[in-house]
Amino acid sequence: MTANSMPAAVVLAGSRGGTDPVAAYAGIADKALIDFDGQTMLARVIHALRAADVGDIAVAANAPAVATEAAANDARMLPAAAGPSASTGAALATLGAPLLVTTGDHALLRPAWIRDFVAEVPPGADVAVLLARRESVERAAPGSRRTYLRFADGDWSGCNLFLLATPKAEAAVRLWQAVERDRKRPWRIVGRLGPGLLLRYLLGRLSLAEAIAALGRRAGVVAAVVECRDGLAAVDVDKPTDLDFVRAHLAGT
Repeated sequence: MTANSMPAAVVLAGSRGGTDPVAAYAGIADKALIDFDGQTMLARVIHALRAADVGDIAVAANAPAVATEAAANDARMLPAAAGPSASTGAALATLGAPLLVTTGDHALLRPAWIRDFVAEVPPGADVAVLLARRESVERAAPGSRRTYLRFADGDWSGCNLFLLATPKAEAAVRLWQAVERDRKRPWRIVGRLGPGLLLRYLLGRLSLAEAIAALGRRAGVVAAVVECRDGLAAVDVDKPTDLDFVRAHLAGT
């Protein structure tokens, strides 16, 4: 990828099975199809990616209505696998690297966040993740409840943007598959670093960058963190209260 090019992108919009509480709250079958002033949430994500000049855009989903919506917005369809990490691995195998990964519930996604993230990934990184500090999130999205990773350099929340920069990122996806079940239990994820780094984490001496780099080394890749200065990027529609927040935010902008 050259300095002036953008990667392809995949939007993860598969179902975890069962009734989605956000979709049920909105009175719709699939939350990716929730409407915001005449535009579905999935369409908003696709349009943000396109406005950022990404390359090929694919949607990983398993609902026929979502497939229809993806096609209506000129995105190619990929069958969703059993979970986000498996879908990402399948997309990487199909689209190749570099590959930008985001989610179908990233309703407030902005082109500037995408462009800045890709531009700020350090040279030599195989995989990178965008995160925001708690202070930034609470300033930009007061009242929005997020899941935070607590490290020596602060509390961080994911922004649902990842870059698989090189083919070696496949190894990071395999590690992701191994820890996916612990995504809401960060202490278990950190425990995979080994007793030395785990002790530093428990003592509050491990920084986020050190943890990500160590996880990368465990997978055999160079992994990096990029900080998003706009905490609004950490907001996705994971709960009914998130949907209320996004609707109120869009109504006020």
